[in-house]
Amino acid sequence: MRVAAVQASPAFLDREGTIAIVVDRIVESAAGGADLVVFPEVFIPGYPIWLDRTNSSAWEDPDQQAAFACYLDQAVDVYGTEFEVVVEAVREAGLFAYVGVAERSASMGSVYCSLVAIDPLEGIVSVHRKLKPTYTERLVWADGDGAGLTAHDHAGVRLTGLNCWENWMPMARTAMYATGSQVHVAAWPGSVGLTEDITRFIAKEGRLFVISVGAVYRSEDVPDDFPLRDLLPAGERYHNGGTCIAGPDGRWIVEPVRNDETIVWADLDIGEVGRQRQNFDPAGHYSRPDVLRLEVDRSRTTAP
Repeated sequence: MRVAAVQASPAFLDREGTIAIVVDRIVESAAGGADLVVFPEVFIPGYPIWLDRTNSSAWEDPDQQAAFACYLDQAVDVYGTEFEVVVEAVREAGLFAYVGVAERSASMGSVYCSLVAIDPLEGIVSVHRKLKPTYTERLVWADGDGAGLTAHDHAGVRLTGLNCWENWMPMARTAMYATGSQVHVAAWPGSVGLTEDITRFIAKEGRLFVISVGAVYRSEDVPDDFPLRDLLPAGERYHNGGTCIAGPDGRWIVEPVRNDETIVWADLDIGEVGRQRQNFDPAGHYSRPDVLRLEVDRSRTTAP
């Protein structure tokens, strides 16, 4: 399987502009022979970089309120006409895609950190909403559910995906291993420090390939009219990418890539998964379901 991991900068807080970037990278990935293309966490319309750099918990601050309203306005309706452009691009390219989006809720007042899986024939096959936003992310993202904890088959390969620190959750990983995953996508906002340890760990623990994909964020990418623009440090690189790929023996196929906006390519020998599971299959012959069991609720939960 040939994979393309897109390490790029979004058109920050510009849904339409970022969708255009995504479509261009899908076309480029297809031209390079990719079977699978993956994008960073909430790439459309970008990661809320102001959370850890401003007083984001000041709920009565009009600028914080305005920043959230801006984020909500540019969030994605995954079944809407704008995102359909991405689905159509995947269909025309004939590859499978995982695309990170900030998904607007049906209530029109909340946002989910979602990883959308798109099949070239079937269209959107799952929307995985991050189970538990991390730390300050809880100020802008709602809790997700287990509806997207599923695997998908493409080109004879079983694929799974999780968002950011969900990949540190032992039970979430186990749920993915139990699907028979052979290639796992870990979508990150983007930083080498986030991806370099956990990527190899998951690959070796699950005896599968892991693609960690992250974005690049710079202070100059923040629009001048963003309400908190003056509070964000100038001349700073907020996230430096960290896209990398590890094999089922835990060794690097591609070490973390820093700073560059690029497509990270790899040709994966899926047969290596079976060879590495000869002595350890965490959800198979090296499990004890009579003693240890995991129950997964895969229903979609919404407010009444």
